[in-house]
Amino acid sequence: MVDTQVRPVGATVDSGANTLVIEDLHVNVGGKEILRGVDLEVRQGAIHALLGPNGSGKSTLANTIAGHPKYEVTRGRVLWRGENILELSADERAKLGIFLAFQYPTAIPGVSVANFLRLAVRNVLGAVPAIEFRRRLRATMNDLKMDDKFATRYLNDGFSGGEKKRAEILQLAMLKPKLAILDETDSGLDIDAMRIVADGVNRLKNPEMGVMIITHYNRFLNYIRPDFVHILHEGRVVRSGGPELAEHLEGVGYDTLLKETEANGR
Repeated sequence: MVDTQVRPVGATVDSGANTLVIEDLHVNVGGKEILRGVDLEVRQGAIHALLGPNGSGKSTLANTIAGHPKYEVTRGRVLWRGENILELSADERAKLGIFLAFQYPTAIPGVSVANFLRLAVRNVLGAVPAIEFRRRLRATMNDLKMDDKFATRYLNDGFSGGEKKRAEILQLAMLKPKLAILDETDSGLDIDAMRIVADGVNRLKNPEMGVMIITHYNRFLNYIRPDFVHILHEGRVVRSGGPELAEHLEGVGYDTLLKETEANGR
């Protein structure tokens, strides 16, 4: 059992590991403070679930890590493999192995899934010969049990909610990141689609990749069992634990859990 995943500010980080360490992170959006001192660690090989009620700052945290320019960091650090990445562009962070699956993927009419993926692979991993790329794409889609015709469709154009999320999982598989952040991947999915997406994530998990699953509900975690669970409330991580914390949350709800946390001084 790994020790607590909330690292005290200023603690030493192993710069050789694929480790994400967030220290006292404060972030404004449109002049309003959304994150108010987040401390969190995500280690390689582990699946972390970040849960919280609406408006707690989950998507703000995901986009800040990925480098979206809309999010203004006013204090704190985000360390990836020992390096503070806050001064890096989103592209530079992607090249370091950080991947964000968006809550609402954008449709790109006229650009096929295959062409989009080839451009993404070239930008993040470097140029790959066309024959090798096609071979890798076919093998990856086969592993994920996806029809070859999916690659010929325009990216997210007319896709169902489940198809959009499967396209994100395909991107994850092709880019092979060291840190995968899945922002509300279960949003808008029915049970069958949720199982398909969860199966894709479970197939791709490996000892070299850390995963942060951001979700509002515990239901997705019935299909992907996390190693660690963190509760975000009003811009701070207020409680961390193992998978039993998510099960407890499912039973009592956010209001009761937050009252328990406050009463225990956690």
